Amino acid sequence: MKINEIELIISAVRESQYPTDIKPEFLLVGRSNVGKSTFINTIINRKNYARTSATPGKTQTLNFYKVNNTFYLVDAPGYGFAKVRNSLKKKFGLIIENYLKSRDNLKMVFLLIDFRHKPSEDDILMYNYLKYYNIPVTVVCTKLDKISKNLVDKNKSIIRKELNIQDNDNLILFSGLTKIGKEEIYEEIAKYL
Repeated sequence: MKINEIELIISAVRESQYPTDIKPEFLLVGRSNVGKSTFINTIINRKNYARTSATPGKTQTLNFYKVNNTFYLVDAPGYGFAKVRNSLKKKFGLIIENYLKSRDNLKMVFLLIDFRHKPSEDDILMYNYLKYYNIPVTVVCTKLDKISKNLVDKNKSIIRKELNIQDNDNLILFSGLTKIGKEEIYEEIAKYL
């Protein structure tokens, strides 16, 4: 896949603000600081298009990135960051839930999980929610470059076990630094285009 064109169309908090051009959408979810902005920048071949922040919890809206005028990457607020007050956490949860329930052109969710750690309670809840509602999900294990090679199989096994990932569910190892997993992400997106 060659990315020629990228545009942030809108940052939305409600359905009435979503784009109306009915293109396939791919939602990115994960806890704060899991690397969603780095994931987007790697996929679209840009350095700082999606802003990365040292402070987790900066994304507070659904950000719709139109790619090649063909599909959207939709960046959701991160969940599970302790310093975000409870009322905001609830608001973020409602924004994501409303999107998931109302969006017919959602094709798949990329659930990003930090490969260095076992899935959080929120990761498990999100995965189970997506499976319960039969929403296609691909688990993307980020920050692959930050763990030693001899831990790869062990960490992969832990994540599969904790999430109860079935063999037919996708699990992609990913690094924004080395670009490992990028082609597999393109292949997943291409299945729905």
